[in-house]
Amino acid sequence: MDHGFLENVAQENGLAGVSPYVKLAVGLGAILLVLLSPTWVTPLFIAVSLGMAVLLLARIDPHLYVHLLAAPLLFAVLSVAAVVLVTGGGQVFWAWQPVFGFALSLTAGSISQGLLVFSRVLGGMSALFFIALTTPMTELFIVMRRCRVPPGLVNLTMFVYRSIFILSDQVDQVLSAQRMRLGYSSAREAVASFGNLCGASFIASWECGEDLIRAMDARCYEGRFAMLEESAPVHARHLATAGLFLLATSALLLATATGSVPWGPA
Repeated sequence: MDHGFLENVAQENGLAGVSPYVKLAVGLGAILLVLLSPTWVTPLFIAVSLGMAVLLLARIDPHLYVHLLAAPLLFAVLSVAAVVLVTGGGQVFWAWQPVFGFALSLTAGSISQGLLVFSRVLGGMSALFFIALTTPMTELFIVMRRCRVPPGLVNLTMFVYRSIFILSDQVDQVLSAQRMRLGYSSAREAVASFGNLCGASFIASWECGEDLIRAMDARCYEGRFAMLEESAPVHARHLATAGLFLLATSALLLATATGSVPWGPA
């Protein structure tokens, strides 16, 4: 996925006018509630709610959102399969012992644990993508500075983020040149071209980094990047909406944790 494209999405989405503090409060609060939830209900509620917010309020392309969720969900499915087959507890529905000392089973407890793990992954990734697709990195840097994060850490983060674009651009240029010269026409050519791609991209990125250092020295860099610290103000309506969402989610978490709803623990 092109990082520049995702940055453009974050800059132009329907929630661009909402304060980054509100969006971070919703996203980070949702992640915390996902981790604290003892059942699958709260993480699933967060995943559905934030997914609808991304699609309907931020007006993100559904195909892009599904594409972003595909990789973590595939990893979650494989992890949950292992958890379900190895974890025991409760009524046994199926069991198999292929070798002595190692058994696979499907129990009520393992299914419950697997469902909890999958819902947590889905809820956590939905909260993370809510932040990533609605909040540009420039606004996150501003929030970090205003929250008194050490300047060295902020500058390092900005360096790393800029380096991502440099490396990605160099890889795209070298890869396009190789494809035009049929560098991947056979397996042997593909292996050789991939090695050249790694070497050329590394050297070109190193040279771009040196150019950046010289440019910073020419501008009298003294350990702090100059940037316009302007962001959208916090509106009472947005703050109330975020607070209502977190309050409702917290209430659902408490209800499921105490068994006040049918899906809570017995």
